[in-house]
Amino acid sequence: MVPLLLVLLLALLLFGAGFALKILWWVAIVVLVVWLVGFIARGTGASGSRGRWYRW
Repeated sequence: MVPLLLVLLLALLLFGAGFALKILWWVAIVVLVVWLVGFIARGTGASGSRGRWYRW
């Protein structure tokens, strides 16, 4: 009985980790797209040069 519970617990943990990693990949893709849009659509500064679109 205990080995069966351990196997089920392991399967549950692996399923949860796989789901979390898949969500993290989607978050990384969204952040990359936002960064690229900000990089392309940044405005010009007072001196005519293109400035950074982020503060840091």
